[in-house]
Amino acid sequence: MRMGFLVAAFFVLASPSGAWAFQEVVDAAGRRHRLPHTVTRILCSGSGALRLATYLEAQGLVVGVDEMERREGRFDARPYALVNPLFKTLPIFGGFRGRDNPERILSLPSRPQVIFKTYPHSGMDPCALEKKTGIPVVALSYGDLNRRRKDFFGSLLLMGKVLGKTQRAASVIAFFEAEIEALREKTKNLPEKERKRCFVGGIAFKGAHGFASTEPGYPPFVFAGASNVACSTGGAFRHSHFSKEALLMADPEVFFLDLSTLQMGSGKGGLFELGSDPLYRELSAVKAGRVFGLLPYNWYAQNFGSILADAWFVGKTLYPERFADIDSMEKADRIYTFLVGKPLFHRMNRSFGEMAFKPVLKGDGGWNAF
Repeated sequence: MRMGFLVAAFFVLASPSGAWAFQEVVDAAGRRHRLPHTVTRILCSGSGALRLATYLEAQGLVVGVDEMERREGRFDARPYALVNPLFKTLPIFGGFRGRDNPERILSLPSRPQVIFKTYPHSGMDPCALEKKTGIPVVALSYGDLNRRRKDFFGSLLLMGKVLGKTQRAASVIAFFEAEIEALREKTKNLPEKERKRCFVGGIAFKGAHGFASTEPGYPPFVFAGASNVACSTGGAFRHSHFSKEALLMADPEVFFLDLSTLQMGSGKGGLFELGSDPLYRELSAVKAGRVFGLLPYNWYAQNFGSILADAWFVGKTLYPERFADIDSMEKADRIYTFLVGKPLFHRMNRSFGEMAFKPVLKGDGGWNAF
């Protein structure tokens, strides 16, 4: 069955004493679940599931984490994890990307009442996990901020209903809608010929990649009124690789570099390629130093808050007169504060060598040549 937002109804029945209160929900896979009316212990399985719980201010209900949350490394661009160091102390219930371990789940010190699972076709099957543990497994469609925004919002509403966080879910949805509308308002009357031709490279997808890794439907470009040279009606809308030859032909006015590419290490990745590859060095934007660093788009699924933050910086960079009232770093911190409770821009920026929201290469013609 195609994943989608299929919540049909919610029911709450209770005895006079409240002893057998429950709620019934239909998840994103079309499966009906009878759940406790009050849920106080949960697991979040799969990429991005803990991000959604944190947006809903429900991180305190989590009783275990997957192995991804216990990893240590130089880089981390997951705001939900940075504000919740407690996650690194919780017991591990399985592998990352939904590779759940039923035995570990059943041996947790605190037994979860509900397991939320994003990308249910990855890792252990939700029905099998539910059968082996006896715990309801509620499938969520993670969605995105483009064509599958309704799925993202639907999963927030579903999780919010189950956890008694409906008001917060509505507030988060309203926040995203307001930010996207405010971005679009800035450039709504911009003539097509004045839209800057751009390319974003180095986007992570199930790991770090070089500069050719991109997103044809990259939301910050969509929201900020940029013209994405990687986007064509006949091509892929989601992650793809754009050839150097195609970039040379398109010769975009401005480049943006997703700083997740730095994970590839010294002598590798998009930044190294731009500075050393003879073909890339022939590009006008590279020669002029019009290459700007962005906070990672994907990091254990899409970073929705960082997508908004990047969009405001993209707009400010391309159309400074239209975004004259915006301080990109302050805007990013306001976004993170609302979504996860703390301003995090400078903390993340330090881990990426202070290259976010600024030029990452010194060009021959100066970085603000256009």
